[in-house]
Amino acid sequence: MDGNGDSSQSDAGLFGKPLFDDPRARRLSRVGVVDIGSNSVRLVVFDGAARSPAYFYNEKIMCGLGAGMSETGRLNPEGKTRALAALQRFQTLARGMELPPLTAVATAAMRDAEDGPAFRAEIEQATGLKIWVIDGDEEARLSAQGVLLGWPGADGLVSDIGGSSMELAEIRGGHIGKRATSALGPLKFKDLNGGKKAREKYITKAIAELAERMGSAPMPLFLVGGSWRAIARIDMERLGYPLHVLHEYRMTLENARETLKFIEDADLDALRSACGISSARMSLVPFAAEVLAELLKVFEPTAIAISSYGIREGLLYEQMPQMLRDRDPLIEACRFSEAKDARLPGFGKKLYRFVLPLFPEASEAELRIVKAACLLHDVSWRAHPDYRAETCFDNATRANLGGLDHPERVFLGLALLHRYRNKREGTRFEDFYALLDKERTQAAEILGKAMRFGSMLWMSDVTREDGAQFLWDPEARELRLQLTRDAAPLYGEVAEARLNSLAKALSAKALLLEIDGEEPRALI
Repeated sequence: MDGNGDSSQSDAGLFGKPLFDDPRARRLSRVGVVDIGSNSVRLVVFDGAARSPAYFYNEKIMCGLGAGMSETGRLNPEGKTRALAALQRFQTLARGMELPPLTAVATAAMRDAEDGPAFRAEIEQATGLKIWVIDGDEEARLSAQGVLLGWPGADGLVSDIGGSSMELAEIRGGHIGKRATSALGPLKFKDLNGGKKAREKYITKAIAELAERMGSAPMPLFLVGGSWRAIARIDMERLGYPLHVLHEYRMTLENARETLKFIEDADLDALRSACGISSARMSLVPFAAEVLAELLKVFEPTAIAISSYGIREGLLYEQMPQMLRDRDPLIEACRFSEAKDARLPGFGKKLYRFVLPLFPEASEAELRIVKAACLLHDVSWRAHPDYRAETCFDNATRANLGGLDHPERVFLGLALLHRYRNKREGTRFEDFYALLDKERTQAAEILGKAMRFGSMLWMSDVTREDGAQFLWDPEARELRLQLTRDAAPLYGEVAEARLNSLAKALSAKALLLEIDGEEPRALI
C-alpha cells in the first residue's frame, strides 16, 4: 500500500499497523545474545522496536581465546579463564534483568580447538549456558542476516572478519546465497614463519580460493567485524570526517586503499590513541589490513559499507517472523520512539500528510526520510527549550538507527533542527552540513520549517485533509494555506511568522485562504 493511503486496517505500508505491540514482536523486545569469538566474548541485550532494536546492554571482554592456537591447536589458557569468568558474569546479569534464556554461540576458536568440546562442557557445567558451536557456513549466514537487519533487500558481498576466520556471504534481494569460510582471521596467520612475505603468500592463496568458490564479479561489499570497523575509524580520522558513526559509513575503493597504505606507514600507538581503538584491537589491525588489501584487489567492490550489525544481530533476525523482517527498520524505530516519547503519539502520520504537498518531485527514498522526520518531530520535547534543536540533531545523527546512511542522517538531523530553530548557522554541527549538497540542505530546511508550522495545529484535529492543507505551486512560487472556518482561529501571530519563514525558504509568496461555503477567499 502507498504510504499516503489509509492503512489502519492493514499491516502493509510504511504507516501501516504498528508491530511493536504485536505479541510476535513483543517476544523479541528484550533478548540477550552471547557471542564467544576467537578474540572477544560479548553480551548484547536488545530492547525496543524489535525490527530496529536498541542496545539495552552491551559488554565485551577481549579474552583472546584463539591466541597461539595456530601453534598449539588448543585454546589460550589465560583466555579460557577470562572467558569463563565473563560468561559467569553475563549469566548472572541476565538473571538480574529477568531475561529469557540467553542465546550463546561460539565461532572459529571453539570449533577448531582440540580442547573446544571440553571447554564447552566446562562452560555449560559452570554457568548453565547452552553453547551453540557453529561452523563457518552458519557463521557466514548469521552475519549476512545481521546485515539484512539494517539493509532489507540488500545486494552485495558480506565479509565478516573475526580473530581466527573470515567468512563471505552473498546477499541478493534480501536473500542469502553462496557462503564460504577461510582461516583469514589475524590470530591464524600473524605469527607465520617468514614474516610479511609468508603472510602475503598465505593471504593470496586463501582469497584466490574464496574467489573461485564465490565468484569475483564486482558488487557492493559490506564489512562486518571489529577489525574492519577499526580500519573504517582510521579512514575517518585520516579524512577528518565529522560524523563518527561507523554503521553505514561508506568508503570508496580509492580511499580504502589509501587508508591501508596510511596504516602501514603510521605510528600505531599514536593512531590508536587518536582513534580511540583498544590496544588489543589495534594489535590485529595491520594484519587485517593486509587481508583487506588483497580482498579489494581480487573482488574490486563497486562500493564499501561498514555494518555494525553482524552475527549477534543475525541471531535476533533469526527469531523474527517474516512479517517483521519485511518492515522498514527506520520507520519502525521512529514509530516506536513516537509512541514512547511524543506528546501526541500518532500525530506524525497527520503531519506527514500535511507537509507532503511541498515535495511533489520527491522519490520514495526521500519521502521515507520525510516520514521518519514527521514521526520524530516531537520526541525531544522534554529537552530544555534552549537545547532542543541541538538535541534533535544529536539524536538523529548518532542514534542506533538501521536503514539510514550518513547523508540521510544529516538530512534528518537538519530537518529536526529547523523544527525548533529558524537558522542552522552558529551551531556546533556546521561541519556535518558538508555531507549534503545545496539542494538537499534546502529540502531539509523546508521540511523542518513546515513541521515547525504544522506542529502549531497539533492540539486539535484540524490537520485532517479537509481541515488544513498546503497547496503548493512551484512554478508560480505560491504557497497557499487552506483552513476551514473552525481552524482559522489557530492562525495567530506566531503561526503567521512561521508560515512566512517557510515561504522564504521556498522562495515563495504565502497566501492564506479560509474555506467559507463553496469559494475560498484570501485573508492576506
